[in-house]
Amino acid sequence: MSVASMTGFAREAGTTGPVQWAWEVRSVNGRGLDVRLRVPPGFDAVGEEARAQVQKRLARGQCQLTLTLTRSEAKPRLRVDETLLASLLESLARLRLPEGVRPASLDGLLQVRGIIEVEEGREDPAVLQAELAAAAGRLAESLLTVRREEGRALAALIDDQLARIAALTEAAEACPARRPEAIRARLAAQVAALSEAGGLDPDRLHQEAVLLAAKADVREEIDRLRAHVTAARDLVAAGGAIGRRLDFLAQEFGREANTLCAKANDIALSRIGLDLKAVVEQFREQVQNVE
Repeated sequence: MSVASMTGFAREAGTTGPVQWAWEVRSVNGRGLDVRLRVPPGFDAVGEEARAQVQKRLARGQCQLTLTLTRSEAKPRLRVDETLLASLLESLARLRLPEGVRPASLDGLLQVRGIIEVEEGREDPAVLQAELAAAAGRLAESLLTVRREEGRALAALIDDQLARIAALTEAAEACPARRPEAIRARLAAQVAALSEAGGLDPDRLHQEAVLLAAKADVREEIDRLRAHVTAARDLVAAGGAIGRRLDFLAQEFGREANTLCAKANDIALSRIGLDLKAVVEQFREQVQNVE
């Protein structure tokens, strides 16, 4: 399955007899699936069928489904009943007209009732309903296609952001400030400075330094960030309705990035943490669009 976006637009339009119609559907982000319907009076049944077509294809998103109808004021069309006219002419040809009576002219014959009929354009309700229902199915399929196309672009952005998160995680792992000798030297300098101030127990200072070193360790955060990157990549590869799970991972990414920044005891590691927070925020914004 592929990744789909929750935003999209589709339109289907046509003409049935004197009626011009158009289906339109717009979808935006939503926590669940909500398809709102707007149809002219008397078309509730076909509207509900169209709603079902959309719901069958989507998992999340807020959709507005609209049907508009316009009846054109078509001019009446005249139709000559040629069969009746031919029969009338044949009958007249067999008549012997009295002297002084002229044969009937064509314009006179056309005035005979039934020779000319006036046809007014009227739609067939059954045909109109059938065409609207068929168009609703095409509309729902078009919306799904649009959302999947946007989803492919969205998946590429998310993959890029996950790669940046992974790179920053490895940069934090390799940061020189995390090396044991660097931590030892920094703590030794701090303990020495405090000892010179006098009145402090060297053993107690050593114990406090060990506790501070343990609190500043970001090993767990790095391990969890790696695990979250793997989980997010697996979700994107699987596709489908993964938006909520990606949103949960975005929250976890943010929590680990915040903790890493809080624990950082070096400028270089702090900068990595801040860059990580910026990328995680971009990731969170993008996954809000995923179905």
